[in-house]
Amino acid sequence: MLKSQFVRLALLTCAGALVLLMTNLQPESGVSAAAPANPLLKKWTGPYGGVPPFDKIKIEDFKPALEEAMIENLAEIDAIAKQKDAPTFENTIVAMERSGDTLNRVQTIFGVWTNSMNSKAFEPVEVEMSPKLAGHADKIYQNEALFKRIEAVYNSADKSKLNSEQQRLVWVYYNNFVHAGAKLDATKKKRLSEINQRLAGLYTKFTQNLLGDEGELYLLIENEADLTGLPDSLKDAAAQAATSKGKKGWMIRNTRSSIDPFLTYADKRELREKAWKLFVNRGDNGDARDNNANVTQILQLRAERAKLFDLPTHAHWKLQLTMAKNPENTLKLMEGVWPAAIARVHEEVADMQALADKEGAKIKIEPWDYHYYMEKVRKARYDLDENQIKPYLQFDKMREAMFWVAGELFDFSFTPVTGVPVFNPDMVVYEVKSKKTGKHVGLWYFDPYARDGKRSGAWMNAYRGQYRFENEVTTIVSNNANFVKGKAGEPLLISWDDAVTMFHEFGHALHGLSSNVTYPTLTGTNVATDYVEFPSQLLEHWLATPEVLNKFAVHYQTGKPIPQELVDKIKKAATFNQGFATTEYLSSALVDMKLHLAGDQKIDPDKFEAETLAQLGMPHELVMRHRTPQFNHLFASDDYSAGYYSYLWSDVLTADAFEAFTEGEGPYDKAVGDKLVKYVFSVGNTVDPAEAYRMFRGRDPKVEALMRKRGFPVTK
Repeated sequence: MLKSQFVRLALLTCAGALVLLMTNLQPESGVSAAAPANPLLKKWTGPYGGVPPFDKIKIEDFKPALEEAMIENLAEIDAIAKQKDAPTFENTIVAMERSGDTLNRVQTIFGVWTNSMNSKAFEPVEVEMSPKLAGHADKIYQNEALFKRIEAVYNSADKSKLNSEQQRLVWVYYNNFVHAGAKLDATKKKRLSEINQRLAGLYTKFTQNLLGDEGELYLLIENEADLTGLPDSLKDAAAQAATSKGKKGWMIRNTRSSIDPFLTYADKRELREKAWKLFVNRGDNGDARDNNANVTQILQLRAERAKLFDLPTHAHWKLQLTMAKNPENTLKLMEGVWPAAIARVHEEVADMQALADKEGAKIKIEPWDYHYYMEKVRKARYDLDENQIKPYLQFDKMREAMFWVAGELFDFSFTPVTGVPVFNPDMVVYEVKSKKTGKHVGLWYFDPYARDGKRSGAWMNAYRGQYRFENEVTTIVSNNANFVKGKAGEPLLISWDDAVTMFHEFGHALHGLSSNVTYPTLTGTNVATDYVEFPSQLLEHWLATPEVLNKFAVHYQTGKPIPQELVDKIKKAATFNQGFATTEYLSSALVDMKLHLAGDQKIDPDKFEAETLAQLGMPHELVMRHRTPQFNHLFASDDYSAGYYSYLWSDVLTADAFEAFTEGEGPYDKAVGDKLVKYVFSVGNTVDPAEAYRMFRGRDPKVEALMRKRGFPVTK
C-alpha cells in the first residue's frame, strides 16, 4: 500500500467487506483568491479544530476543487524540490509534511462521496478525476529533484542525529518513493504513469459496476407465505427496504447484510437458491456491468508494472513493504491452515447432510443450504440459535458496550454532540475525551444504515489524523455500516456476527483515536496492510467478555441481562462453523495470491477461479467469500491486491496477543492493556510493526494461538 503525505489513501476490507479510507489532513491551507467560493477548498472551520463541511458540498464542487488543489500541491512540491540549500530533514522531509493540505482535505471528502454518497450524477466526476489523481501522484513520486533531496537525507551521516521517529519518517519517505518508481529511468516512469492512470479508471469502473449490481438487483417477495422461517425483525427490515424502493412486498437487498440472514432462516429452498445466486454473481452476469474484462485488464497492467521494476510478479512488488515481505511467506501460512479448514468443512457438511436426511428433506447440501442447515445443526448440538441471542443484542446497547470497553482499555469517554455537519441525517457524532484528564481526543462519526449509493459492508474512515509537529491536531474518524432499518420506534436487533463486526470496525477507530505521534505521515492506521487488521481483530474478543454481556446484552423487552446459561452456550459454540468461516475467507486469499503470481499470462477470471479452487480441493458446498468479479479488496484499488492474506496474518498476532491477557488477570488486565496501547495502538508507523509487537509481547507471535482460537488441531 502506497502511503504518502500528499495522498494518504488506504482501502481496508474487514469482516464483511469492510472498506477503510485513510486520508490524513492538516488544518492549514494556502488557497488562491478565487477559491473561497468553493467550500471544498476552504479550511475546515467550527469546533474541535475544524470539521468537514459536509452540509455545504455539491457534486459540481469536486472537479474544480480537485484541479485547483492539485495545482497548489505541485507548486508546493516544486518549491521544495528547487531549494538551493542543501537537503536536510527540516527543509525537505518536514517541508513535505507541511504540503498538500488542501488536496488532502478535498480528497477526503471525494472519498466519502465515492464510498457513501455515490450516485449517477457523481459517477462521471469519479470517472474523470480518479485517473487525474493517479497522474498527479506520479508527478510527485517521479520528481527527480525532489527524490534526490529525499535520498540525500536518507543517506546522510547526520541522520543518526535524528530521533527514532524522525529516522522512521525518512525511511518511510525514501522507501515509498522507490516503491512508486522514483529510481526508474524516464521511459519506464512515463509508462508507469500511463499504467497507474489506466488502472485508476478501471478501478472506478469495477466499483461502479459492483455498486450497480448491489443497488439495482434484488430479490422481491410478494407472497407472505414465502417468508416462512424468517423472524419478524427480518420481515420488518425487508418490508422497509421494499418501501424505500417504492415496491410492495418484501425486498432482500443484494448485500451480505441482507442476503446472509435470509439464507440462514428462509425455509423456501428455491428462494434461498435465487438469493444466493443473485449475490455470488454480482459483477458476473455477462451484461454491461460484468467485471471480468476489467479484472483481466487490471491483472495485465499490474504484471506489466511489476516488470518495470524488474520483479517477477505484482505480488512481489506489492509485498516489499509489508510484514510478510514476500509471497512465499504468505503461502506458507495460508497453506499451513488450509488442510485443517477444509477437513472441518467436510465434518460440518456431514453433520448438515445427516440432519437434512433425518428430516426427510431429500436433498444434497448445496451452497444455498449451508447457512440454513448450519443454523439447524447449531441448535441441535448446542441448543442455540441466533434467534435466542438477537433479543439481547440491541444495536444501541452494542454501541454503548463499545464505548464502555474503550473507557476500560483506552481511558476514552464518548459524548454525543450536535451542530457538527453530517452528510446523511442518520449519522451521529460523538466527542471523544480522556476520562482521567477531560482532554479532547477527537471526534467519532457513525453512519450505520444501508442506502442506495453506499457500498456494502462495514469500514472505517479517518477524516483527519492526529499529529503535533507544529501544533496539536486531533483525530476525526468514522465507522460505517449497512444495517437495515426495521419498524420505526422499535429497537434494531442485530446478529452476533454483526456485533463482532461493530467491535472490529471500532477497533480501527480506536487505533486512529489512540495515535500519539509527531508527524502526520506516521499517524494512526497508516501502517502495513498486514498489520492494520491486528488492532481491529483483537478488539472483537471483548464482545464475549462477561463484563460486556452482563452490562449490555439485555433483553429489548424485559431489560434483563442475557442468562448465564445462554452465555455458556455461546462460549461452548465459539468454534462452531470455523470450517466454513476459515475456508470461504482463505480460498479468497489463496486465489488472490495465485492471480497475482500468475505473471503476465492473460487470465479469464471465472476460469482461473474455478481451476484454482479445484486444484485446492475446495469443497463444492461453499464459495469464496468474495468471488473474483466482485472482489473489491483486489480491484477497487491496489491496496489489498495480493494482500487479502493480511486478515489471517494479522489474526496470528491477534490470537497470540489476546493470550497475553488470558495468561494474566484476564481481558481487563490493566498492565497488559497499558502495554497494548503504548506499543500497538498509539505508535502508528513510528516503529517497525514486528518490533512493536515484540515490545508488547516480549517475543514474536506463535501460530499455535491461531489454531487454538479456531478450534483446529495444534501440531508441534
